[in-house]
Amino acid sequence: MSLKPGPASQSAGLARYSLAAAVYVQRLPVVSADWSPTEQRFRDMMAQMELEKSLLSDHELRLIEDAERLKRKQADDYDSDEEDVQMDQDIVLAQDLEDSWEHKFRNMQFTPRVRDDVDQDLSSVQRCLMDFLVLVSEHAVGDQKLWLLPQREWQEGETLRQTAERALASLPVGLEATFLGNAPCGVYKYKLPKPLRTDSSIGTKVFFFKAVLSEPSASSHSALLWLKKSELQSYLKPSYMMKAPKNLCAPAPVFALRLHSRATVASVACLRLQRQSGAKQQQQLLACGGGVCRSYL
Repeated sequence: MSLKPGPASQSAGLARYSLAAAVYVQRLPVVSADWSPTEQRFRDMMAQMELEKSLLSDHELRLIEDAERLKRKQADDYDSDEEDVQMDQDIVLAQDLEDSWEHKFRNMQFTPRVRDDVDQDLSSVQRCLMDFLVLVSEHAVGDQKLWLLPQREWQEGETLRQTAERALASLPVGLEATFLGNAPCGVYKYKLPKPLRTDSSIGTKVFFFKAVLSEPSASSHSALLWLKKSELQSYLKPSYMMKAPKNLCAPAPVFALRLHSRATVASVACLRLQRQSGAKQQQQLLACGGGVCRSYL
């Protein structure tokens, strides 16, 4: 269901404000983020536990067997010609494998995660591959030029989402994005300078629609910037950022969403059980359901 302005909105006093739709385009991270010190220590601990508790691989078992056979060969009572031939073949084969693996590792070229020349180019969508980026474009508002989310004026017969799609399509660089629903995620109202006001419009109400970049463009344009959350404050007005979609560039982590979902389900179950069977069963459920419940009741 798409939102479409109608007569009811105009009768409520909105006719003096022009309507517009803006698209809030996010470029998701391309590579994983760097480990924090705590995450690195936990990763090292898990790797050490895996090393200590895991079974030996076939190659490791083969090396141990070769070493034992070599030890038996050096003994004074060793007299098996058949085992001697098999040992020589296995040792050469195992050593060849290790040499080839070492050669491949030394010749491997890793792609750099941080590229100073690209990361400093604010108009490049390929910058800061570990971060969420937001697209902003330059707009002329009166006699000023402001950085805003891409937006266009609403036209008769359009839904607001169609206006947002038109705003994305009108950019000088071709971009493809997936819109996340038909409902706006925020609204921003501003008044025009007095010389630019008319009897029919004294300002504009901008409705924001979220979208995720699906096909990055290889080209860039000086009127378009891809900014990190920490960089938005230098380009967007504080009042605009307050009314823009909340948590710009900072979607909830999957772990947090799962934790919140589990906590909600567990807390609802506790409340139902309390109504049915009293506090004793509730304490039992709290003990079995995990500490997630305790922080949400």
